[in-house]
Amino acid sequence: MSVTSWFLVSSGGTRHRLPRELIFVGRDECELMLQSRSVDKQHAVINYDQDRDEHWVKDLGSLNGTFVNDVRIPDQKYVTLKLHDVIRFGYDILSGPCPLLLAQVALGCPGPGCPGSGRGPSGHSCSVLTAHGH
Repeated sequence: MSVTSWFLVSSGGTRHRLPRELIFVGRDECELMLQSRSVDKQHAVINYDQDRDEHWVKDLGSLNGTFVNDVRIPDQKYVTLKLHDVIRFGYDILSGPCPLLLAQVALGCPGPGCPGSGRGPSGHSCSVLTAHGH
């Protein structure tokens, strides 16, 4: 049986492993910290369902919202993330949105050349949320 590990991968290839538990997303003292003025101190949570091997995202009533595939999700409601979903936390007018893409990466992917890494439509560097099979 294969086990999937989820990562946040920067455009430079740096990987941040997402644990199989609830994590907070925000600017300060969160498991996943995003340095953007459009992200609240505690902006959202990402939870993991072990039985289904799925991640869920919930906005915590943030000012600038949490978006899945460019649709703002309702406050305090979990939304199941699917492969290739694009997730965005807030919006920084100066630097544009930086989405996270839910994707799978083949075992042994070389890092910066991984699918989905690179720059967003506005030319700003973005991050990619990926799955890595073990």
